[in-house]
Amino acid sequence: MSTTVLTKKAAPVGTTSTATGPVTLWRTVVAEWIKFVGLRSTVWTLVAMVVLLVGVSVLAAWGATTALVDAGPGQGNVAQYLSAGYQLAQLAVAVLGVLAMGGEYSTGAIRTTLATVPRRWMVLVAKAIVLGGVIAVVTLVSMVASYVATMPFHSTLGIELDFADPDVGRMLVGLPLYLVAISLLALGIGALLRHTAAGLTLVVGLLLVIENVIALVPLKLFDLVSPFLPMTAGSKVLFDSDTLAMIDEASTGANLTPWVSFGVLVAWAVTLLALAMVSLRRRDA
Repeated sequence: MSTTVLTKKAAPVGTTSTATGPVTLWRTVVAEWIKFVGLRSTVWTLVAMVVLLVGVSVLAAWGATTALVDAGPGQGNVAQYLSAGYQLAQLAVAVLGVLAMGGEYSTGAIRTTLATVPRRWMVLVAKAIVLGGVIAVVTLVSMVASYVATMPFHSTLGIELDFADPDVGRMLVGLPLYLVAISLLALGIGALLRHTAAGLTLVVGLLLVIENVIALVPLKLFDLVSPFLPMTAGSKVLFDSDTLAMIDEASTGANLTPWVSFGVLVAWAVTLLALAMVSLRRRDA
């Protein structure tokens, strides 16, 4: 009587079994997408983001019509009203960014994720791709909805969406880019701190508390630092030329152009993600 010995060929390093195939960035992105959209908190936060963007746009346009008696028609432009809710919407975006990584550490699910994906950099990159892509699409949808919702006020305000105006093009492109950059900054903070509450506290403090305190305290040092803070720098792409001129006139610090200022925000996000990448590779889950 003879027996047959079956041997199983070892899978290459960085791959799963032959039945499931290798662990690639694309597969990791798909997995992160499934996790991201499968959470009710994600859905409700995105809904809140849309409501804030559309709602504040309508309120801003409606409020502008009440000022026509003193100011006259032709106040602002359509793009300006579409991005009116960016300060509130960025809070929802920051929550999603922190939860994308901090939430997994809070629940312990990160251990399974890192065991499944040996190349840890893929996890962070995949989360960044999914998060940034979703925020960009939802922002664009919100802008369309805001435009439709504010249309009844356009003729009264004497404004229209003029794509030939360079300010309009910059502001329309700037809103999704700004919110995507904020989400990636929050993702980096969440990955670094590995704690949801701490991450949210730091993001909110960095975007709102610190910047508002600096704006209120009349110190020369604060004036020099202010143009390089995330929200102050990144949000300049959302303002028209007249508003930017007033900001530059009131500031005693560096007067950066809108896109250079946005580059400062991108530098914040890239730096935090790079630090998070190093931390992810060196620290245990």
